[in-house]
Amino acid sequence: MAEVYVFAAWSGTGKTAYLEKLIFCLGQLGLTAAVVKHDVHGLALDRPGKDSRRLFQAGAEATAVVCGGEVLLHRRDEPTLEEVLALLPPADLVLVEGFKASCYPKIAIYRAASGKPLAAEPEECLAVVTDTVLDVSCPQFPLDEPAALAAFLAARHSGG
Repeated sequence: MAEVYVFAAWSGTGKTAYLEKLIFCLGQLGLTAAVVKHDVHGLALDRPGKDSRRLFQAGAEATAVVCGGEVLLHRRDEPTLEEVLALLPPADLVLVEGFKASCYPKIAIYRAASGKPLAAEPEECLAVVTDTVLDVSCPQFPLDEPAALAAFLAARHSGG
């Protein structure tokens, strides 16, 4: 199974932009990454009037729409992170945005200008990505140098 890392950060911190760069850096090191994003704002993935929406509204427990490499799964309950992980194709690493309460190692992203505290308890963090120096006991990586965290994750992946 892939190694799973939960990225904890407040909205507007730059998680997605950072993960884009991190994924590229991991690829440069020969590692594949999958991403799970938990969105608390709600999604509108299926348009009213479309067949899949109509079937779901008719009472189906779930509908799945598949087109090429894209899959839309609409279900009545929210899946657990483990259920979502089981749906992913093989990858070396899975980078998760959200699901902060899960048991997987956490990497906090912290931006000083946000004015908010660290989005995870420092003792729960495997690492912190930051634009300042924090008083935490885990390794810290520069926010503007995703290659440094990629190297750290690659070393963990290879057992080094």
